[in-house]
Amino acid sequence: MHEVMLALLRSVKTLGRGRVWLLLLGPAAVALVVWIGLALFFLETLIGSLIEQPPLTWLAGWGALWLAKFAAVLGGWLLVLAAAFVTAMLLAALFVMPLLLEHVAAADYPELARLGKDSLAAAAWNSISAVLLFIVGWLLTLPLWLIPGFALLLPILWMAWLTRRTFAYDALTLHATDEEWRALRRQNGFPLLLLGVILALLTHIPVVGLLTPTLAALAYTHYCLEALRRWRQGAVVTAGRQPLTEKEAT
Repeated sequence: MHEVMLALLRSVKTLGRGRVWLLLLGPAAVALVVWIGLALFFLETLIGSLIEQPPLTWLAGWGALWLAKFAAVLGGWLLVLAAAFVTAMLLAALFVMPLLLEHVAAADYPELARLGKDSLAAAAWNSISAVLLFIVGWLLTLPLWLIPGFALLLPILWMAWLTRRTFAYDALTLHATDEEWRALRRQNGFPLLLLGVILALLTHIPVVGLLTPTLAALAYTHYCLEALRRWRQGAVVTAGRQPLTEKEAT
């Protein structure tokens, strides 16, 4: 938990640098304009389509047509916002993350050697595959939203998974070897997901929600580079230890 809070505090400090705000606002502005524009044309059709799908047809058949319509409208807007969020996530991962990583690494972690691979194709595939899995999982779990509480819990968990899957890898691809990445992912699995949950909660705040992808890129960059720095320091200390003498061992 300490490492998660440290990453968030460092992210807030980084926001004090003027040029970072240009990177922060870009994906959100583009995604918002595109999807609100599209919603004006197809939202009504989307809502009508949702009403014709189970389990909403079941609600209408049970005489709760008003509830089915309400759920369809809510689901339609949630899908539009989810699409805007995913678009902002892709833009942040593909275009903003490399710039943020370069800025943060040079300013805050200059001693970290770059031992990874600068592969745009690998980073792009990681982001796209994560989004595809997110969309499939989102659609498959939509019926569970009718269970009380799940409509709040599932979006947070899915967005937390998406941010962790996307940005934890991207933050380390330039600096960490494959072995270091696997070790850090195994050692920091829960904190990385917890950071995603905290950031996912921000998506429910109006306007701030669409800034979350870039904030996530910044927070995961700080968390992962700090984790890598500590990992390498630990490896150096371990490698530098001398075997115990017989007297010291006893």
